Amino acid sequence: MESSDVELDLQRSVQAVLRELSAQAPALQRNQGMWRWSLHKKVERDPGKSPTLVRILLRELEKAEREDERHVIIPLLHTLMYVLTKATGITEELYRRTYAFCMRLLTLPTPYCTVALDCAIRLKTEQAVPGTLYQRLVIAEQNLRSELYPYQERVFLFVDPELVAPSVCSALLLEIEAAQVQQTPEACMRYVVSHALQAALGEACHTSALQRKLQASPRHALEHYFHAVVAATEQMASEPSPSREGHLERLEEIYCSLLGPAAAARGRCSSDPLPDRPPSIPLPSPHITFHLWTDEEQLWKELVLFLCPQSQVRLSADLEALDLRGFQPDRMLARASVLSTDSGIERDIPLGPDELPTPSSPEMEHAGLQRKGGIKKRVWPPDILMPGSWDGPLGLHRRTGRPSGDWGLLPGVSRLHTARVLVLGDDRMLGRLAQAYHSLRKRETQTFCLTPRLSLQLYYIPVLTPEKLASSRHLELGELAAFLGRADPWYESTINTLCPAIHKLAEMVGAAKPPSLGRSQTVDPFILDVITYYVRMGTQPIYFQIYTVKIFFSDLSQDSAEDIFLTELKVKIQDSKFPKDGFSPRRRGMTEGPGAELSICYQKALLSHRTQEVTVSLRATGLVLKALPASDTEDHMCLNVSVIEVVKSSNLAGRSFSTVTNTFRTASIRIQSQDQRLLTLLLDKDNRRTFRDVIRFEVVPCPEPCSGIQKSKALWLSSHQQKEMERTKAKPKPLLMPINTFSGIVQ
Repeated sequence: MESSDVELDLQRSVQAVLRELSAQAPALQRNQGMWRWSLHKKVERDPGKSPTLVRILLRELEKAEREDERHVIIPLLHTLMYVLTKATGITEELYRRTYAFCMRLLTLPTPYCTVALDCAIRLKTEQAVPGTLYQRLVIAEQNLRSELYPYQERVFLFVDPELVAPSVCSALLLEIEAAQVQQTPEACMRYVVSHALQAALGEACHTSALQRKLQASPRHALEHYFHAVVAATEQMASEPSPSREGHLERLEEIYCSLLGPAAAARGRCSSDPLPDRPPSIPLPSPHITFHLWTDEEQLWKELVLFLCPQSQVRLSADLEALDLRGFQPDRMLARASVLSTDSGIERDIPLGPDELPTPSSPEMEHAGLQRKGGIKKRVWPPDILMPGSWDGPLGLHRRTGRPSGDWGLLPGVSRLHTARVLVLGDDRMLGRLAQAYHSLRKRETQTFCLTPRLSLQLYYIPVLTPEKLASSRHLELGELAAFLGRADPWYESTINTLCPAIHKLAEMVGAAKPPSLGRSQTVDPFILDVITYYVRMGTQPIYFQIYTVKIFFSDLSQDSAEDIFLTELKVKIQDSKFPKDGFSPRRRGMTEGPGAELSICYQKALLSHRTQEVTVSLRATGLVLKALPASDTEDHMCLNVSVIEVVKSSNLAGRSFSTVTNTFRTASIRIQSQDQRLLTLLLDKDNRRTFRDVIRFEVVPCPEPCSGIQKSKALWLSSHQQKEMERTKAKPKPLLMPINTFSGIVQ
């Protein structure tokens, strides 16, 4: 195919993606998500098309900037960066234009400036040292051991077998296994070496001969070349002013040692075009583990095993007795004090890695005259347990974007592991995820073993049963997915359209005979490719408030219960009544009617955060507390309460009752039944989380579970820090659960 035909074909595919983002035609909606996938597949099969596609995408981005079509900027920018990660042969002129475009986006509001900054940082490294992005991605995702780049990642795919059909689980597991069976460590090391040499040498690299040589090399020789390439790339990338020429010289030496000086010289001096098209170097899909979610503590167990696979820990039923031998260094960091055996004079104490001296400070001037009582103090960051910490809500608007406290959590401690937790299901599955997230954060206040080492990223793909896709139940169980789609159009186009494709895959697997669906015969796994694209490019979280509900039962001998919910709490009126001898009598003159007499006391949700309580008594047949707005006209992080109130009217025919729905917004609420009617609570639309015979309940935002550590730290803080802690104690920080999207909330 000629270059003009190639450019025209790619241009048509890019225009199809743009129409998909702008049009509402049903014909286009049926193929949503497929255009982006097919575009990447074209350059994956023929890597020589990558520079042309980069030029087309950059041209469309500059056009969108001129015409102020911001809704297409982030999708096109993600598509461009995904191509650049895998591509070779990109000219410096294209890198400079892309970098300049990202720098211009920094003047725009979030999320554009946030996404542009992340892209600009990666572009600067890739332009100076070509192949760095690909190399780092493969090393981290495939857990290849490297001292110069020790980062590791893993994708945990969780599915609730009670909410997702077994055929869907089998189809997903089969597709994951079929794609990963070829991704051995040796194959991934060959990919890294081939891509690095081809990115640096360009057309002078005989890729076919290089891959044949690597294929025939034994394991020890392959590891030698792999570590040599990684060392050359990482050492050059870590320099303040990396030299592309110096990087080229070092990789030429490795290339010569592989193919010999004669072959390398022919590649440099030959002016004839290469006899064949360079073979494609695939980008392996990340290491994904499939889990059926059956245990409340399963998420925490899997994260521990990911960090400590060699310690042979035994995950017994008593999780508190878990032997975390692999976490001893971090557990020592978490102590408030460490016994010191020095002389007790401060100037004799060796400086720790997190204690840098300041010569001009008053403390250093008087260091020789001060003594310590045998205890070496450690200066703790104020948000030690807050990877996503922030200094309280600035308003009711939902928080989005990467948290500022996610990087420098502890001095001298870097997070080398990233766990990408992907859940499939509906809103009920997200309720279970919120429970596991709250339990994990609460456990960290006691053991503090995951937070210093692990970066936890949460992802969500909605999967509903086929019969619920065409019913109103679909809207009810997919509220959070619908909200994410309204907030991020690229999430709507790429992820929310994936559910029908997943069910279609399950039907194909169920209809096919087992021999015909062998692992080696699975071609172009669409579902896995979209999951891979999501976990790689979905870097901007949207935060959701978790709410705590305290429940009091009619049986006074029964202890009160406490639970959390993420999306919804529904209240129904039971037909049964409470016994009169244990309950306040019905008020005189009260007319018996449908529903129950409720006393509602709530704090109004105000932008100014002023405290304004409202108390009302009314008769209602039910009410719903929703944590998500019903439309995209407003998005406030508060509870939207809908009360179905009973209205009594009198006429010539007698008394009659009608219902009307009243709505209001609140930050916290207390509800109590005033007559003999009892209540039933349903959390997160999950019938497994139902509470019956309730007479009163209270709902408040769930605070960060870090009070125990804060108390133990208070003794070692300065007077100013203690006052700051007392000030923030009055306003507990809310527990927010992040779910990653492509852009966050697009205003």
